Amino acid sequence: MKTKRLNVRLTDRRYYKLVLLSAELDRTISSMIDEWIDSLPEPQKENITVG
Repeated sequence: MKTKRLNVRLTDRRYYKLVLLSAELDRTISSMIDEWIDSLPEPQKENITVG
């Protein structure tokens, strides 16, 4: 699997919320974001160009 990098700007409050929750759940932030993305509905439009 080829991986991509995603940079996101967050407020300190949101960042630390993620850090604390990931520690509480004993998971990485990446795994929580992966699960959230997987829970999103599939796009309806088929002809999306990825640049």
